[in-house]
Amino acid sequence: MANKVTHPILFQGNLKKQGPYFEGWYFKSVSADEKTVLSLIPGISLTAEDPHCFVQYSYVHSGEAADKELRTGYIRYPLSAFQCNRSPFVLKVGNSIFSETLVSVHLEEEDFRIEGILKLGPFQAIQRTALSPSIMGFFAYIPKMECYHGVISMDHAIDGTVAVGTRTRDFTGGKGYLEKDWGTSFPEEYVWIQCNHFRDERTSLFFSVAKIPFQGSAFEGFICSFMLDGEEYRFATYNRSKFTLGLLTDDRIEIEVSHASASLTICAEVLHGGALLAPTELGMNRIVKEGLSGIVTVDFTDKKTGKSYHDVGNVAGIEVVR
Repeated sequence: MANKVTHPILFQGNLKKQGPYFEGWYFKSVSADEKTVLSLIPGISLTAEDPHCFVQYSYVHSGEAADKELRTGYIRYPLSAFQCNRSPFVLKVGNSIFSETLVSVHLEEEDFRIEGILKLGPFQAIQRTALSPSIMGFFAYIPKMECYHGVISMDHAIDGTVAVGTRTRDFTGGKGYLEKDWGTSFPEEYVWIQCNHFRDERTSLFFSVAKIPFQGSAFEGFICSFMLDGEEYRFATYNRSKFTLGLLTDDRIEIEVSHASASLTICAEVLHGGALLAPTELGMNRIVKEGLSGIVTVDFTDKKTGKSYHDVGNVAGIEVVR
């Protein structure tokens, strides 16, 4: 049976245990023309006062002026509406189904619906070793961390259509991304950047820095995965990489990460932000702003070969919480 530490897509929690506890999967889908972004977040929130499961969505369409749309929502269900199978992984929340090969979404609010099926192509996985079983490195083995993170697919193909409101959006030939979080609460302060829509379609980026409580104190921890020409470059606190913050505002971030072999500069600009609910120990009650279609510029240098690389990415996911 698959190990939960090395397979973060699996359900990490226990519905029988009392919280506080949350777990959420982040399925991001972008149309081939990059005009439509749909993020679906199925998950659970376990607190004494309000245990429930949910599907949260954020949606942006940046077409002609009359066709522009931006909407976020949070659909609640009783815990009994949450079902998760380990092998193969299949998650069911309400009438929506999420797996490694397919998303079948059926969400309804009073005046709005999201309904359709998306087929997911092979996942682009990150490197894993016994000492570094996930994007968290050896921290994945440490119990009682405030928040655990898993990067499941840096990039994959998407096919299918989804009815959003009164319109049908075609995702055929599009691209997706999949990650997840679980624990007791999101960090008090963090920056998160994700992009797999660079001019070189093989390039993808994940970056996160956060204030992390640990053994009675706190430290600033960061993780970054940069995929270039089929190779992953990992920058992280746990592999002695360095992190430099150049600029941080609510809508612009400039950072540099480096280690002995390579360096990467990231400049991110937030566009089309929508409000999402994030977990605290009291439940899903913290409002955060997620940029759904930001712009990311990367400058990479391989110190061993002297090779340099510059690219610009669109429809980036960006969150700045401080």
